[in-house]
Amino acid sequence: MSLPAVAVSQTPESKFREYLASRPKPQRFTEQQRELVEYIFARHSHFDAEQLIANLKSAKKQISRATVYRTLSKLVDAGLLRRIELGERTVYDHDYGYPAHDHLVCTQCNSMTEFQSEELESLLERVASDHQFRAEGHTLVIRGVCATCNAARAAKHRLVM
Repeated sequence: MSLPAVAVSQTPESKFREYLASRPKPQRFTEQQRELVEYIFARHSHFDAEQLIANLKSAKKQISRATVYRTLSKLVDAGLLRRIELGERTVYDHDYGYPAHDHLVCTQCNSMTEFQSEELESLLERVASDHQFRAEGHTLVIRGVCATCNAARAAKHRLVM
């Protein structure tokens, strides 16, 4: 399931510029950062830093590895991207311009499926309230085996028997 974008008041670029300008020590917005933000937000996909660097090279973008890592960290701090820890791998997901959602991750093929659940959101709100906790967000990753991998495993099992 691919989630539809939601209306936002600012472009990712303008929101990032605002974030950089509002830092205790304001930072400038570089051409490499502009290209990176444009590239990341032109497509909605989960990615890790190394995939992004490889994709940028394929697209003939001249953005240094250090700039990619520094900018990804700033984009997370600015609320534009969400960092999802998957064991030793860190994946980034759009957090700005998309509805709140969670993920199912296949431990066989590493596919990641986004989902929304009003029941889950209500439960999390109730749990936070029960503990007098003001939640600012959450990241839920459910690990398991996807339908495609389950079907392949079942087909392989039938062939063996």
